[in-house]
Amino acid sequence: MDDIKCDFSPMKVEVKSKLLHLRESLEALIKDLDHDAGNCLLNEFHSMKEQVFETESIATTFYLKCYLAPYTAKYDELSHAISHLSKRRHGALLVVQRSDAIDRYITHGVLISAMLTHSLIESIFTPGGPLHDGAVLIQNDKIISAGNVLPLTQRDSEQKKLGTRHRAGLGLSELSDALVIIVSEETGQASFSLEGNLYPFSPGNDLLH
Repeated sequence: MDDIKCDFSPMKVEVKSKLLHLRESLEALIKDLDHDAGNCLLNEFHSMKEQVFETESIATTFYLKCYLAPYTAKYDELSHAISHLSKRRHGALLVVQRSDAIDRYITHGVLISAMLTHSLIESIFTPGGPLHDGAVLIQNDKIISAGNVLPLTQRDSEQKKLGTRHRAGLGLSELSDALVIIVSEETGQASFSLEGNLYPFSPGNDLLH
């Protein structure tokens, strides 16, 4: 991961609060077990799993802003677009080029060469549109092109269960330092891929604004 410079205080406060709440849940569950309570534990496990996912998502969202800050000043526009796409379950794939040149790894689509705005991104990924299945390429504060095709990850195991967008995001991030943002059209979940790893995040988190 990058050696990033950010004020971690807001993220730490919220993550600590979530972890303390999770600890309370664990302690209560252990007490129930010690007292031979006959309650079904499945709901408790499910609730704690959701708490862990939410806590991870908060931290990941914060780190995402730190990773992008040196490469684009349009983070707010990007965040708004991803939040709207996520709520509507409009699938999306956005490549933010960082230090590495990536032209040799992607098949270029349609030249856009326009300032990055949330409305433009959302219009590109309108379901049924001519460019919604490809990736948007972002350099600095501009959308360079849309409808780009990315290389799919060649790793086996769990990656084979992922959809094409997620496999494409992983594939490019395995070959370069590009950060690839994915929105699932099935669930609306937003994730980003960096260095061949996939991280879920919450685009509407208040820590980012």
